[in-house]
Amino acid sequence: MPTLAVKLYSIFFKLNKKHQLYNLRIQTESSSLQDRNPFGTTCRPDEAVMASNPTFIDGVATKDIHINPSSCLTLRIFLPNTVVESSLADAHVYKGYAPVTAGRNRHKKLPVMLQFHGGGFVSGSNDSVANDAFCRRIAKLCDVIVVAVGYRLAPESRYPASFEDGLNVLNWIKKQANLAQLGNRHGKRLDGIREKHVFDEFGVSMLEPWLAAHGDPSRCVLLGVSSGANISDFVARKAVEAGKLLDPVKVVAQVLMYPFFMGSVSTNSEIKLSNSYFYNKAMCLQAWKLFLPEKEFNLDHPAANPLIPERGPPLKHMPPTLTVVAEHDWMRDRAIAYSEELRKVNVDAPLLDYKDAVHEFATLDILLQTPQALACAEDISIWVKKYISIRGHEFSY
Repeated sequence: MPTLAVKLYSIFFKLNKKHQLYNLRIQTESSSLQDRNPFGTTCRPDEAVMASNPTFIDGVATKDIHINPSSCLTLRIFLPNTVVESSLADAHVYKGYAPVTAGRNRHKKLPVMLQFHGGGFVSGSNDSVANDAFCRRIAKLCDVIVVAVGYRLAPESRYPASFEDGLNVLNWIKKQANLAQLGNRHGKRLDGIREKHVFDEFGVSMLEPWLAAHGDPSRCVLLGVSSGANISDFVARKAVEAGKLLDPVKVVAQVLMYPFFMGSVSTNSEIKLSNSYFYNKAMCLQAWKLFLPEKEFNLDHPAANPLIPERGPPLKHMPPTLTVVAEHDWMRDRAIAYSEELRKVNVDAPLLDYKDAVHEFATLDILLQTPQALACAEDISIWVKKYISIRGHEFSY
């Protein structure tokens, strides 16, 4: 069973979330469509956030960028210090390229992982203290560039806003990769040697230097936490439908951490664990009502239920999918059922089921340093490395 401290914190957490959901509902009822800000919001005022830092602190540098002038969609990029020489790794403000004197790590390419935070579509942020710590951990363990997506929150921006934001980021990664390739072909010459730097005359103002210098979009992984897992699964489906149109971006795997799935017919866990820790079923139902368009509210909506028959494309085309579930999470059964359906069509879809764990046990601020949270991050990294290793599948799970 969860510890007494976790149980007590869960009580206060629920009270705070209920108050937040009530205020959002009142705000929605009292405002007309004309009053709503189309720009949206990516963070709540009471969210504790961590400032970005372009120096390599604890092995990872971070930066924030805004990629869409018509909305508040933002990204936080986490870059591991393995891309530079050890002499430059500490307290070094990294601009996206290594000096000419750098050694073999110059322009080292790392896989790119798109990360979607949780919060029931109505809260959370990509720069929160907890999400920043989790992404740093994953960036170091997997040796990947993590791009944490600050998608628009509901009810200011209802479905499909956050799902469109996730897909727009994937297309932005594609654009960055194409611009970097084009820039490299027009590199400068130094002592007769063509330097493949990314700060050339062509496209200099459009390139994101960290990704251009060190991102390998052909090894792209999606990772979603809670409601972010729903977004991840949607983006994976759209990537499958796009096929070669996304080149050079290739989604090679995805990780769904305790996905925020629901349906009109209750599962066994939804009945037995409806009042479970941190997020009970009534709170989540209210979040769905704030997220889905009022005229389209249906728990068998494609955004909520992954098992409805009209969802495309066929599951056999989905990328390898690791699913993480917790023993005391009322959403677990539907996530398990989805994983089983993927395995039936021969998709590599292992399931990690953590005993005595609660929803968001590996990503919630108070639980980040627990043995289960640390073990979960390690398990994720072991599996992900099967699909991002350039030498092949030397890892097994």
